[in-house]
Amino acid sequence: MQHRHVQKGHSSQVVFYGKHAVFAALKNKQRKILKVVISPENETEFKREFVNIPYQVGQKKEIEKLVGQNAVHQGYILITCPLESMLLEDLIEKTSHIEKCHVLILDQVTDPQNVGAIIRSAAAFNVTAIIVQDKNTPQESGAMAKASAGTIEFVPIVRVTNLTRAIEQLKKAGFWIVGMDGYATQKIDEVDKNSKLAVIMGSEGAGMRRLVEESCDIRVRLDINERVESLNVSTAAAIVLYELDKKLV
Repeated sequence: MQHRHVQKGHSSQVVFYGKHAVFAALKNKQRKILKVVISPENETEFKREFVNIPYQVGQKKEIEKLVGQNAVHQGYILITCPLESMLLEDLIEKTSHIEKCHVLILDQVTDPQNVGAIIRSAAAFNVTAIIVQDKNTPQESGAMAKASAGTIEFVPIVRVTNLTRAIEQLKKAGFWIVGMDGYATQKIDEVDKNSKLAVIMGSEGAGMRRLVEESCDIRVRLDINERVESLNVSTAAAIVLYELDKKLV
């Protein structure tokens, strides 16, 4: 069972949109469903998929009032409460008897769509949890859930006050701290993936902050064409997590 907690001061409601995000949330027993609004053409599909969940039928203008004109909502809206975040102590306890696992640390990745895409990759490549600094990371949102294609429902998020302190706790728990740095000499495929790894991805512009970078046991880079300075952080995360999840020959 995942033990989670809600950070104080965060919004008590969030609006999800899009079929994958809404369906995944409705299938998550930890989700509190406040209101479901669907377009008339989706009513038959919704009733077939969710027999006992009440809903309202809304016209296009009503739906756009909830999510805006530019949101790709596909005629599915869910008003819900944010999921509780996982405690770092519970993550450490959960992994205490595991020899190999990977967690991802995001240092000031501030775009909700990037965070959502990273969550999707984390789900695809068996990441145990994602750790973020609470004040520098966007809260759960419709854009984040849409970009995650529903995987936000089952990838634990750990929100901490002090990222450097959290990294020290991970070290004491046996994690090897790997920082992604485009200027590093070593490459990601040189890391021992059969161990407990905490991989840090910094923001696209500034990278890791100084204290976070100084906390790393090792810094590595992706082996990309020298004419390309960097990749979008969500793309880079997908490649890194794929590499770490690959089975050894």
